[in-house]
Amino acid sequence: MQKIPAVLTVHYLIRRVRFVKTFDHLTVIGLREWVALPDLGVAGLRAKIDTGASTSSLHATDIEPFERNGEPWVRFTAHLGTVVQLRHRRCEAPLVTRKTIRSSNGHAQTRYVIRTSLALGDRVWAVEFTLACRKSMRYRLLLGSKALVHGQLVVNPGVKYVQDKPAFPATLSSLTGAA
Repeated sequence: MQKIPAVLTVHYLIRRVRFVKTFDHLTVIGLREWVALPDLGVAGLRAKIDTGASTSSLHATDIEPFERNGEPWVRFTAHLGTVVQLRHRRCEAPLVTRKTIRSSNGHAQTRYVIRTSLALGDRVWAVEFTLACRKSMRYRLLLGSKALVHGQLVVNPGVKYVQDKPAFPATLSSLTGAA
């Protein structure tokens, strides 16, 4: 009987095993996942998972604060596509606060913070996003550790796109929807 090297057997099994989507009560995600922002009318957005970042971030430009019914809001252009396939959408959302974010190289920047629903797999929950220019970044949305905790997610760094693309509602609320 011919022996098969253990390394080849393990690699073969890894390719054949369907990755686990839940662990205990937590949802397992990979380093990259498909997400939607239903309140902003955004679907089919690739997100990079960054456990080293506390706050999540969305690529936005043309950011304009304004008031609606005496409450602070912000209007912005969300850039959603890739460098090859550009997509953008004009959005409006309630303004939560302004926050100073310090990058890993020590550079500080004050950003607007919004809270909107995020759909990942079969889960939907509210996430705070800073609005920042991520033009030079490959991923237009960065999902930070606070969102992972609130969404009860655990990251398997060895996989990507574990969860199915989130279902997207046909109609959006005009109060929190996109322009």
